[in-house]
Amino acid sequence: MRIAEVESLLLRGAHFVRITTEQGQVGLGQSACWAYPEAVDAIIPSFRAYLVGKDPRQIERHWQHLYRMGPFRGSVLSGAVSATDIALWDIKGQILQAPIWELLGGKYRDRVRLHLLMGGATPEELRANARAAADEGFTAIKFDPVPDRFGDMTQDALVVGVAERVAAVRETVKSDVDIILELHRKLTPLQALPVIEAVAQFHPLFVEDPVQIDSIMSQADIARRLSTPIANGERLHTIWEFRELLVYGGSQYVRPDVGLAGGLTHTRKIAAIAESFHSAVVTHNFLGPVLTAAAVHLDTAIPNFVVQEYARTDETDRWSGFEGVLQRQGGYLLPPEVPGLGIRLVDTTVDGPLGPLGDRPLHDIPLREDGSIVYAV
Repeated sequence: MRIAEVESLLLRGAHFVRITTEQGQVGLGQSACWAYPEAVDAIIPSFRAYLVGKDPRQIERHWQHLYRMGPFRGSVLSGAVSATDIALWDIKGQILQAPIWELLGGKYRDRVRLHLLMGGATPEELRANARAAADEGFTAIKFDPVPDRFGDMTQDALVVGVAERVAAVRETVKSDVDIILELHRKLTPLQALPVIEAVAQFHPLFVEDPVQIDSIMSQADIARRLSTPIANGERLHTIWEFRELLVYGGSQYVRPDVGLAGGLTHTRKIAAIAESFHSAVVTHNFLGPVLTAAAVHLDTAIPNFVVQEYARTDETDRWSGFEGVLQRQGGYLLPPEVPGLGIRLVDTTVDGPLGPLGDRPLHDIPLREDGSIVYAV
């Protein structure tokens, strides 16, 4: 059993890895370093020189080699390792004729709970979207309650604006739906504390990424000072980073992305470290059906999973070149029962003028009225 080809593909603003064996199995993976897909793409030829001719089943060996073959680290490298790792798990499942969750220990749960990534800028829009999500069967929703132009608001206006948006959603869904607040790293610690204290009365399941990720200790410090649960980790990418976050007393929920945090091999270890701290896993995910499927396999097998992020874009024509077996029933996804990942790339010509997955050009960052830079998402 040998690897015959390793391909790096840029499609629909995203980066994928496709690995083919001499026996004809084809594994598919995707990276989640979405701001710099071209940079991730540039790393894969270095991986190809090592992987071609190797046994695809030796996943841990390959993970360690690819991660340590050069002297540098970072999210771009981790994105490349992650996509390659997912593709290798896809192949191994096909070889053994089992879904990946079976190889990770079998089903811990029969379905995967979702939280819908929900839009809405005003209290009225949020009310309408929350009602629609609840009517569709979602038992958890996530939204950004920070008002537009927050960078130029007074502290009081910011706190009041956030609170009225959260109040509107809680009044709409009552206690039937968990609400998750995505702050998108927009606030400073001095802003985040009063904002989160103001929304504590609405009992969010957690507040996500209140401050920039520049300092792990700063994130942990905020979590220690609040009773409201905090979640962090979508931009972290190693077990060592997650361990430090938890050791310092932070993050009651960890948010690894299988496309950035080392693929299924490494994210499974992150989940185990979190379990040892009695911390729960909420998988980050909004980049398409390949990473959705990979996350579902992990969620199915681990004991400390709570809820997976889900974007409706998975169900749009953006991903028409992919075929898969993921079935959504209301606010849940059913684990695939087919061998491997359960998602196939059937048409590599489905590229077009679609923009970056982050939905904004990188140079178009938020500015205050005085011209200074607001914390970017």
